[in-house]
Amino acid sequence: MVSLMGREKKECLSKSLENNVMREALLYTKLDNHEVKCQLCAHECLIKNNSFGICRVRKNIEGVLYTLVYGEVIASHVDPIEKKPLNNFLPGTNSFSIATVGCNFQCSFCQNWQISQAAFNSTAMPGQKITPIEIVEAAVAAECESISYTYTEPTVYFELAYDTARLARQAGLKNIFVTNGFMTKQAIDMISPYLDACNIDLKSFDNNFYSTMCKASLEPVLAAIKYVKEKGIWVEVTTLLIPGKNDSEKELQDIAEFITCVGDEIPWHISRYRPEYQYKSSPATSLALLRKAQEIGKNAGLKYVYLGNVLEGNNTYCYACDALLIERDMFKVRYLLSDDGLCPQCGSLVHGLFVKPE
Repeated sequence: MVSLMGREKKECLSKSLENNVMREALLYTKLDNHEVKCQLCAHECLIKNNSFGICRVRKNIEGVLYTLVYGEVIASHVDPIEKKPLNNFLPGTNSFSIATVGCNFQCSFCQNWQISQAAFNSTAMPGQKITPIEIVEAAVAAECESISYTYTEPTVYFELAYDTARLARQAGLKNIFVTNGFMTKQAIDMISPYLDACNIDLKSFDNNFYSTMCKASLEPVLAAIKYVKEKGIWVEVTTLLIPGKNDSEKELQDIAEFITCVGDEIPWHISRYRPEYQYKSSPATSLALLRKAQEIGKNAGLKYVYLGNVLEGNNTYCYACDALLIERDMFKVRYLLSDDGLCPQCGSLVHGLFVKPE
Protein backbone atom coordinates (compact mmCIF):
# COMPACT_ATOMS: atom_id res chain seq x y z
CA MET A 1 0.00 0.00 0.00
CA VAL A 2 1.11 3.59 -0.57
CA SER A 3 0.34 6.74 1.38
CA LEU A 4 -2.78 8.54 0.19
CA MET A 5 -1.94 12.22 0.51
CA GLY A 6 -0.36 14.73 2.86
CA ARG A 7 -2.07 15.78 6.08
CA GLU A 8 -2.52 19.36 4.89
CA LYS A 9 -4.33 18.34 1.70
CA LYS A 10 -6.45 15.82 3.60
CA GLU A 11 -7.50 18.41 6.19
CA CYS A 12 -8.35 20.86 3.40
CA LEU A 13 -10.59 18.32 1.66
CA SER A 14 -12.25 17.29 4.92
CA LYS A 15 -12.98 20.95 5.76
CA SER A 16 -14.41 21.51 2.29
CA LEU A 17 -16.75 18.55 2.69
CA GLU A 18 -17.89 19.77 6.11
CA ASN A 19 -18.72 23.19 4.69
CA ASN A 20 -20.53 21.91 1.59
CA VAL A 21 -23.43 19.54 2.22
CA MET A 22 -24.03 19.22 -1.51
CA ARG A 23 -21.55 18.77 -4.32
CA GLU A 24 -22.02 19.66 -7.98
CA ALA A 25 -22.78 16.57 -10.01
CA LEU A 26 -20.74 15.15 -12.84
CA LEU A 27 -22.07 14.44 -16.34
CA TYR A 28 -24.91 16.84 -16.94
CA THR A 29 -25.75 19.59 -19.45
CA LYS A 30 -27.13 23.02 -18.61
CA LEU A 31 -30.15 24.08 -20.66
CA ASP A 32 -32.32 27.18 -20.95
CA ASN A 33 -34.61 28.35 -18.16
CA HIS A 34 -32.37 26.83 -15.47
CA GLU A 35 -33.19 23.32 -16.67
CA VAL A 36 -30.54 20.58 -16.81
CA LYS A 37 -30.18 17.20 -18.49
CA CYS A 38 -28.51 14.52 -16.39
CA GLN A 39 -26.32 12.21 -18.49
CA LEU A 40 -25.24 9.78 -15.82
CA CYS A 41 -27.80 7.01 -16.26
CA ALA A 42 -29.95 5.91 -19.17
CA HIS A 43 -33.02 7.78 -17.90
CA GLU A 44 -31.20 10.99 -18.92
CA CYS A 45 -33.61 12.98 -16.79
CA LEU A 46 -34.63 16.46 -17.93
CA ILE A 47 -34.80 18.23 -14.57
CA LYS A 48 -36.56 21.53 -14.02
CA ASN A 49 -35.31 24.08 -11.54
CA ASN A 50 -35.74 23.05 -7.90
CA SER A 51 -36.65 19.49 -8.93
CA PHE A 52 -35.14 16.03 -8.55
CA GLY A 53 -34.14 13.31 -10.97
CA ILE A 54 -35.81 9.90 -10.89
CA CYS A 55 -33.14 8.70 -8.45
CA ARG A 56 -34.28 11.42 -5.98
CA VAL A 57 -30.71 12.10 -4.85
CA ARG A 58 -29.78 14.61 -7.57
CA LYS A 59 -31.35 18.06 -7.52
CA ASN A 60 -31.34 21.02 -9.88
CA ILE A 61 -30.82 24.29 -7.98
CA GLU A 62 -30.80 27.38 -10.19
CA GLY A 63 -29.46 25.48 -13.18
CA VAL A 64 -26.75 23.57 -11.29
CA LEU A 65 -27.21 19.84 -10.71
CA TYR A 66 -26.12 18.67 -7.27
CA THR A 67 -25.61 15.24 -5.74
CA LEU A 68 -27.17 15.13 -2.29
CA VAL A 69 -25.48 11.94 -1.04
CA TYR A 70 -21.80 12.78 -1.39
CA GLY A 71 -20.15 11.53 1.79
CA GLU A 72 -23.46 10.24 3.23
CA VAL A 73 -22.82 6.50 3.52
CA ILE A 74 -25.84 4.51 4.73
CA ALA A 75 -24.04 1.14 4.86
CA SER A 76 -20.44 0.00 5.12
CA HIS A 77 -19.23 -3.53 5.80
CA VAL A 78 -16.33 -5.87 5.20
CA ASP A 79 -17.79 -8.62 3.00
CA PRO A 80 -16.44 -11.75 1.36
CA ILE A 81 -16.16 -10.87 -2.30
CA GLU A 82 -18.40 -13.86 -3.10
CA LYS A 83 -21.28 -11.86 -1.58
CA LYS A 84 -21.20 -9.32 -4.43
CA PRO A 85 -21.37 -11.94 -6.04
CA LEU A 86 -18.00 -12.32 -7.76
CA ASN A 87 -16.63 -15.86 -8.01
CA ASN A 88 -13.87 -15.46 -10.59
CA PHE A 89 -12.39 -12.21 -9.29
CA LEU A 90 -10.11 -12.44 -6.24
CA PRO A 91 -12.11 -15.31 -4.67
CA GLY A 92 -11.49 -15.82 -1.00
CA THR A 93 -10.67 -12.14 -0.34
CA ASN A 94 -12.61 -9.45 1.50
CA SER A 95 -14.08 -6.34 -0.09
CA PHE A 96 -14.85 -3.13 1.79
CA SER A 97 -18.44 -2.41 0.75
CA ILE A 98 -20.30 0.92 0.84
CA ALA A 99 -23.60 2.44 -0.26
CA THR A 100 -25.66 5.58 -0.01
CA VAL A 101 -29.43 5.78 -0.21
CA GLY A 102 -31.12 6.02 -3.59
CA CYS A 103 -31.65 4.13 -6.82
CA ASN A 104 -32.56 4.89 -10.44
CA PHE A 105 -34.81 1.79 -10.53
CA GLN A 106 -38.00 1.22 -8.56
CA CYS A 107 -38.04 -2.58 -8.46
CA SER A 108 -41.16 -3.88 -6.72
CA PHE A 109 -39.16 -6.95 -5.62
CA CYS A 110 -36.08 -5.07 -4.36
CA GLN A 111 -34.03 -7.11 -1.88
CA ASN A 112 -32.44 -3.97 -0.34
CA TRP A 113 -35.49 -1.72 -0.46
CA GLN A 114 -34.99 -0.37 3.08
CA ILE A 115 -32.07 1.74 1.84
CA SER A 116 -32.45 1.86 -1.96
CA GLN A 117 -36.08 2.99 -1.82
CA ALA A 118 -35.92 4.94 1.42
CA ALA A 119 -38.14 7.99 1.77
CA PHE A 120 -35.93 11.05 2.19
CA ASN A 121 -35.74 14.74 1.36
CA SER A 122 -33.17 17.22 0.16
CA THR A 123 -32.22 18.58 3.57
CA ALA A 124 -31.59 15.44 5.60
CA MET A 125 -30.08 12.54 3.68
CA PRO A 126 -29.67 9.56 6.01
CA GLY A 127 -26.16 8.24 6.40
CA GLN A 128 -22.84 8.64 8.18
CA LYS A 129 -20.58 11.43 6.95
CA ILE A 130 -17.36 10.03 5.53
CA THR A 131 -14.84 11.21 2.96
CA PRO A 132 -13.32 9.19 0.12
CA ILE A 133 -9.99 9.27 1.96
CA GLU A 134 -11.58 7.80 5.06
CA ILE A 135 -13.27 5.06 3.03
CA VAL A 136 -9.96 4.02 1.48
CA GLU A 137 -8.16 4.16 4.81
CA ALA A 138 -10.86 1.98 6.38
CA ALA A 139 -10.49 -0.55 3.57
CA VAL A 140 -6.71 -0.64 4.01
CA ALA A 141 -7.03 -0.98 7.78
CA ALA A 142 -9.44 -3.90 7.33
CA GLU A 143 -6.90 -5.60 5.03
CA CYS A 144 -9.35 -5.69 2.13
CA GLU A 145 -8.14 -6.22 -1.43
CA SER A 146 -10.92 -4.13 -2.96
CA ILE A 147 -13.70 -1.61 -2.44
CA SER A 148 -17.19 -2.51 -3.66
CA TYR A 149 -19.82 0.11 -4.47
CA THR A 150 -22.86 -2.02 -3.78
CA TYR A 151 -26.11 -2.64 -1.81
CA THR A 152 -27.82 0.24 -3.65
CA GLU A 153 -27.07 1.49 -7.17
CA PRO A 154 -23.57 3.04 -7.41
CA THR A 155 -24.57 5.08 -10.46
CA VAL A 156 -26.62 7.41 -8.26
CA TYR A 157 -23.67 8.10 -5.95
CA PHE A 158 -21.25 8.20 -8.84
CA GLU A 159 -19.27 11.23 -7.62
CA LEU A 160 -18.46 9.58 -4.29
CA ALA A 161 -17.58 6.31 -6.03
CA TYR A 162 -15.44 8.09 -8.62
CA ASP A 163 -13.40 10.07 -6.09
CA THR A 164 -12.99 7.03 -3.85
CA ALA A 165 -12.01 4.76 -6.74
CA ARG A 166 -9.20 7.09 -7.81
CA LEU A 167 -7.75 7.12 -4.29
CA ALA A 168 -8.25 3.37 -3.96
CA ARG A 169 -6.24 2.78 -7.12
CA GLN A 170 -3.37 4.84 -5.65
CA ALA A 171 -3.53 2.68 -2.52
CA GLY A 172 -3.26 -0.56 -4.51
CA LEU A 173 -6.92 -1.56 -4.10
CA LYS A 174 -9.27 -2.89 -6.78
CA ASN A 175 -12.64 -1.21 -7.44
CA ILE A 176 -15.91 -3.06 -8.03
CA PHE A 177 -19.36 -1.87 -9.13
CA VAL A 178 -22.38 -4.00 -8.26
CA THR A 179 -24.87 -2.36 -10.57
CA ASN A 180 -28.12 -2.62 -12.47
CA GLY A 181 -26.17 -1.56 -15.55
CA PHE A 182 -28.42 1.39 -16.39
CA MET A 183 -25.42 3.64 -17.13
CA THR A 184 -24.59 5.90 -20.04
CA LYS A 185 -21.46 5.36 -22.10
CA GLN A 186 -20.16 8.65 -20.72
CA ALA A 187 -20.39 7.32 -17.16
CA ILE A 188 -18.66 4.07 -18.11
CA ASP A 189 -15.93 5.98 -19.94
CA MET A 190 -15.32 8.20 -16.91
CA ILE A 191 -15.09 5.42 -14.31
CA SER A 192 -13.43 2.76 -16.49
CA PRO A 193 -9.79 3.80 -15.84
CA TYR A 194 -10.33 3.03 -12.16
CA LEU A 195 -12.88 0.19 -12.34
CA ASP A 196 -11.59 -3.39 -12.22
CA ALA A 197 -14.75 -5.50 -12.03
CA CYS A 198 -18.52 -5.29 -12.31
CA ASN A 199 -21.36 -7.53 -11.37
CA ILE A 200 -24.25 -6.39 -13.55
CA ASP A 201 -27.85 -7.41 -12.91
CA LEU A 202 -29.65 -8.72 -15.97
CA LYS A 203 -33.05 -8.92 -14.36
CA SER A 204 -34.92 -10.23 -17.37
CA PHE A 205 -34.73 -10.45 -21.15
CA ASP A 206 -38.17 -8.89 -21.51
CA ASN A 207 -38.54 -5.13 -21.79
CA ASN A 208 -42.08 -5.36 -20.38
CA PHE A 209 -40.62 -6.85 -17.18
CA TYR A 210 -38.23 -3.91 -16.89
CA SER A 211 -41.01 -1.42 -17.59
CA THR A 212 -43.59 -2.80 -15.16
CA MET A 213 -41.40 -4.28 -12.42
CA CYS A 214 -38.45 -1.85 -12.41
CA LYS A 215 -39.70 1.35 -14.09
CA ALA A 216 -36.80 1.13 -16.54
CA SER A 217 -35.92 -0.55 -19.84
CA LEU A 218 -33.84 -3.49 -21.03
CA GLU A 219 -31.75 -2.22 -23.95
CA PRO A 220 -29.45 0.13 -21.99
CA VAL A 221 -28.54 -2.76 -19.67
CA LEU A 222 -27.61 -5.01 -22.60
CA ALA A 223 -25.57 -2.19 -24.12
CA ALA A 224 -23.77 -1.59 -20.81
CA ILE A 225 -22.82 -5.26 -20.42
CA LYS A 226 -21.28 -5.20 -23.89
CA TYR A 227 -19.53 -1.88 -23.39
CA VAL A 228 -18.09 -2.67 -19.96
CA LYS A 229 -16.67 -5.87 -21.44
CA GLU A 230 -15.21 -3.91 -24.38
CA LYS A 231 -13.49 -1.57 -21.90
CA GLY A 232 -11.55 -4.51 -20.48
CA ILE A 233 -13.35 -4.56 -17.12
CA TRP A 234 -14.01 -8.02 -15.65
CA VAL A 235 -17.77 -8.72 -15.85
CA GLU A 236 -20.02 -11.16 -14.04
CA VAL A 237 -23.81 -11.18 -14.53
CA THR A 238 -26.56 -11.92 -12.01
CA THR A 239 -30.20 -12.83 -12.60
CA LEU A 240 -32.60 -13.00 -9.65
CA LEU A 241 -34.96 -15.77 -10.74
CA ILE A 242 -38.58 -14.92 -9.89
CA PRO A 243 -41.06 -17.79 -10.42
CA GLY A 244 -43.68 -16.90 -13.01
CA LYS A 245 -41.99 -13.64 -13.99
CA ASN A 246 -38.61 -14.26 -15.65
CA ASP A 247 -38.18 -18.03 -15.42
CA SER A 248 -39.53 -19.39 -18.71
CA GLU A 249 -37.20 -21.73 -20.56
CA LYS A 250 -37.14 -19.39 -23.57
CA GLU A 251 -36.19 -16.36 -21.48
CA LEU A 252 -33.46 -18.26 -19.67
CA GLN A 253 -32.10 -19.45 -23.02
CA ASP A 254 -32.19 -15.89 -24.35
CA ILE A 255 -30.24 -14.60 -21.35
CA ALA A 256 -27.69 -17.41 -21.55
CA GLU A 257 -27.22 -17.00 -25.29
CA PHE A 258 -26.80 -13.23 -24.96
CA ILE A 259 -24.12 -13.60 -22.29
CA THR A 260 -22.37 -16.29 -24.35
CA CYS A 261 -22.27 -14.00 -27.37
CA VAL A 262 -20.74 -11.19 -25.31
CA GLY A 263 -18.20 -13.61 -23.79
CA ASP A 264 -18.57 -17.26 -22.87
CA GLU A 265 -16.10 -16.74 -20.02
CA ILE A 266 -18.50 -14.33 -18.26
CA PRO A 267 -19.81 -16.02 -15.10
CA TRP A 268 -23.59 -16.12 -14.76
CA HIS A 269 -25.03 -16.10 -11.23
CA ILE A 270 -28.60 -17.37 -10.96
CA SER A 271 -29.94 -16.27 -7.58
CA ARG A 272 -32.83 -17.42 -5.49
CA TYR A 273 -35.66 -14.92 -5.05
CA ARG A 274 -37.43 -14.49 -1.74
CA PRO A 275 -40.64 -12.41 -1.45
CA GLU A 276 -39.66 -8.86 -0.51
CA TYR A 277 -40.92 -5.29 -0.58
CA GLN A 278 -44.04 -4.67 -2.71
CA TYR A 279 -44.04 -7.82 -4.84
CA LYS A 280 -44.79 -10.94 -2.85
CA SER A 281 -46.98 -12.86 -5.29
CA SER A 282 -44.31 -15.37 -6.31
CA PRO A 283 -42.96 -18.04 -3.95
CA ALA A 284 -39.27 -18.39 -3.21
CA THR A 285 -37.38 -19.91 -6.14
CA SER A 286 -37.14 -23.70 -5.94
CA LEU A 287 -33.85 -25.53 -6.16
CA ALA A 288 -35.24 -27.47 -9.10
CA LEU A 289 -35.79 -24.25 -11.05
CA LEU A 290 -32.32 -22.95 -10.19
CA ARG A 291 -30.73 -26.21 -11.31
CA LYS A 292 -32.69 -26.11 -14.55
CA ALA A 293 -31.48 -22.58 -15.26
CA GLN A 294 -27.91 -23.62 -14.50
CA GLU A 295 -28.19 -26.48 -16.99
CA ILE A 296 -29.57 -24.10 -19.63
CA GLY A 297 -26.60 -21.79 -19.08
CA LYS A 298 -24.08 -24.58 -19.44
CA ASN A 299 -25.81 -25.97 -22.54
CA ALA A 300 -25.66 -22.48 -24.09
CA GLY A 301 -21.89 -22.61 -23.82
CA LEU A 302 -21.21 -20.57 -20.69
CA LYS A 303 -18.06 -21.75 -18.95
CA TYR A 304 -19.06 -20.70 -15.43
CA VAL A 305 -22.63 -20.83 -14.11
CA TYR A 306 -23.28 -20.41 -10.40
CA LEU A 307 -26.28 -20.58 -8.08
CA GLY A 308 -26.86 -17.83 -5.52
CA ASN A 309 -28.64 -17.54 -2.16
CA VAL A 310 -28.51 -21.33 -1.75
CA LEU A 311 -25.96 -23.76 -0.30
CA GLU A 312 -25.05 -25.48 -3.55
CA GLY A 313 -23.88 -24.67 -7.05
CA ASN A 314 -21.11 -22.30 -5.94
CA ASN A 315 -17.98 -24.31 -6.80
CA THR A 316 -15.83 -23.45 -9.80
CA TYR A 317 -15.20 -26.32 -12.22
CA CYS A 318 -13.03 -26.59 -15.30
CA TYR A 319 -15.18 -26.06 -18.39
CA ALA A 320 -12.97 -28.47 -20.37
CA CYS A 321 -12.62 -31.50 -18.07
CA ASP A 322 -15.01 -30.71 -15.16
CA ALA A 323 -12.23 -30.86 -12.57
CA LEU A 324 -12.96 -29.05 -9.29
CA LEU A 325 -10.92 -25.82 -9.24
CA ILE A 326 -12.32 -23.76 -6.37
CA GLU A 327 -14.36 -25.34 -3.59
CA ARG A 328 -16.68 -23.12 -1.56
CA ASP A 329 -18.27 -23.90 1.78
CA MET A 330 -20.42 -20.81 2.33
CA PHE A 331 -17.69 -18.14 2.16
CA LYS A 332 -14.80 -20.43 2.99
CA VAL A 333 -12.75 -20.94 -0.17
CA ARG A 334 -10.30 -23.70 -1.06
CA TYR A 335 -8.11 -23.24 -4.14
CA LEU A 336 -7.25 -26.28 -6.24
CA LEU A 337 -6.13 -24.57 -9.45
CA SER A 338 -2.42 -24.30 -10.20
CA ASP A 339 -0.23 -21.32 -9.26
CA ASP A 340 -0.25 -20.13 -12.88
CA GLY A 341 -4.07 -20.07 -13.03
CA LEU A 342 -4.51 -23.26 -15.03
CA CYS A 343 -6.57 -26.35 -14.45
CA PRO A 344 -4.20 -28.82 -12.77
CA GLN A 345 -5.84 -31.74 -14.56
CA CYS A 346 -5.99 -30.64 -18.21
CA GLY A 347 -4.08 -27.34 -18.29
CA SER A 348 -7.00 -25.19 -19.49
CA LEU A 349 -6.97 -21.47 -18.66
CA VAL A 350 -9.21 -20.46 -15.76
CA HIS A 351 -10.73 -17.07 -16.59
CA GLY A 352 -10.69 -14.27 -14.04
CA LEU A 353 -8.29 -12.84 -11.47
CA PHE A 354 -7.02 -15.20 -8.80
CA VAL A 355 -4.70 -14.70 -5.84
CA LYS A 356 -4.27 -17.76 -3.65
CA PRO A 357 -4.74 -16.98 0.05
CA GLU A 358 -1.60 -17.39 2.14
